[in-house]
Amino acid sequence: MESQQTRTSAIIEAIRQRIAARTLVPGDRLPSIRQFAKTMQASPSTIVQAYDRLVAEGVIAPRLGSGFYVTGRTLPPLLLAEATTPTARAVDPFWVSRQSLDSDPTTLKPGCGWLPTEWMPNDALRKALRAVARGENIILSEYGSTRGAVRLRRLLTAQFAEGGLDVSPDQVLLTGSGTQAVDLICRLLVRRGDTVLVDDPCYFNFQALLRAHEIRIVGVPYTATGPDTEAFEQIVLQEKPRLYITNSALHNPTGATLSPQTAFRLLSTAAASGVLIVEDDIFADFETAPSPRLAVMDGLEHVIRIGSFSKTLSASVRCGYIAARKDLIEGLIDLQVATSFGGPSPVTTEVIADVLEGGSYRKHMQEIQRRLEKSRKTVIHKLEALGILAWTVPKGGFYLWCRLPDGQNSTDIALRSLADKIIHAPGNVFSVSQSASPFMRFNVTQCEDDKVFRSLERMLAQGGSTNPL
Repeated sequence: MESQQTRTSAIIEAIRQRIAARTLVPGDRLPSIRQFAKTMQASPSTIVQAYDRLVAEGVIAPRLGSGFYVTGRTLPPLLLAEATTPTARAVDPFWVSRQSLDSDPTTLKPGCGWLPTEWMPNDALRKALRAVARGENIILSEYGSTRGAVRLRRLLTAQFAEGGLDVSPDQVLLTGSGTQAVDLICRLLVRRGDTVLVDDPCYFNFQALLRAHEIRIVGVPYTATGPDTEAFEQIVLQEKPRLYITNSALHNPTGATLSPQTAFRLLSTAAASGVLIVEDDIFADFETAPSPRLAVMDGLEHVIRIGSFSKTLSASVRCGYIAARKDLIEGLIDLQVATSFGGPSPVTTEVIADVLEGGSYRKHMQEIQRRLEKSRKTVIHKLEALGILAWTVPKGGFYLWCRLPDGQNSTDIALRSLADKIIHAPGNVFSVSQSASPFMRFNVTQCEDDKVFRSLERMLAQGGSTNPL
């Protein structure tokens, strides 16, 4: 049996790793002794020993009647990654991205965040590329304008108008990607040590990007109708965050849809507190019927809309956008000039504009929605046969957020599945509080090979650890 001293050292190392990776930053409060003992499956006395040793080293400090807080006096250089092998490195917000992006073509990727190649409008993209190649030389050789191509911005504002959001092209900034859109917003509006709210669970790259900016991340519990509004109001009052970043349509990873009541309370709290909401609308076109949008209800007063075309058109021809108040757009333009010298490639924006204008895009998305509905039903049925149950049945999109049976740990299963050349997305990479170890996100379009389910059945039969760290 593991000695208390060894267990104490393991807990100290786990806390050090969180601080090094900026999951915990100066000023963050550590879990209470009782709460952390339960999480780590350790005795309270072991947690007391670990905290006392970290206090002695100056890593954390007690506050009378409040708990223990990270000091920052011994903060190491920002640690985003150390390990060099998939099984050695931490299963953190970078893990799924690195495994999926670096895998060979024979690897199955039910944990990845994109559609299979054969689902994409490749013929329409080829046609658009040929048209651009025959076009003006300036498109092939010059920098993009600071706001990005006006043609694509006008197409976007027309799409927005269909959904009830009336903006001018001058309120839209094209970016190199959706991720760059979030990066620019963070550069403009937050500083190191500021607090930003995200959903718990949320898209893991929101956490990865915020960590790279050394921003304090606080999670808001997520429900089947959106963030827990009571918790949101309390956290805003206590933490005074600068931003809240969320998906409102087909939430990633849960697939849930925001309700009108939740949207109204979120906007009321944001308006009263001065919090800006960044609404990632990347999955909008996967909806068969439109759901509430914060940007539409707010009119971009307290909301910034972002999005991209990587999920619907191509992850190779990358372009994102930001729709916001004009004063914010002006500041974002300067930042994009400073970091990228202009907007996205004119070749990219012209290709995307050609596809959107060509008449095939709507038919493409209608076919995608039809195929997704069929795949979703099939995958839900196959997972249920293994005792893996969907947390909610999404109204569109390609994600399922599922609970594993018998309290099994999804991180353990994801690590062991690498031997089968299968990449899963375990729950805790999405969770700020590390409370989603029994959950896993599945991409239904990447689950067509029955090897995925045979491997899962074997992993579940073998069982696994329940230690979330």
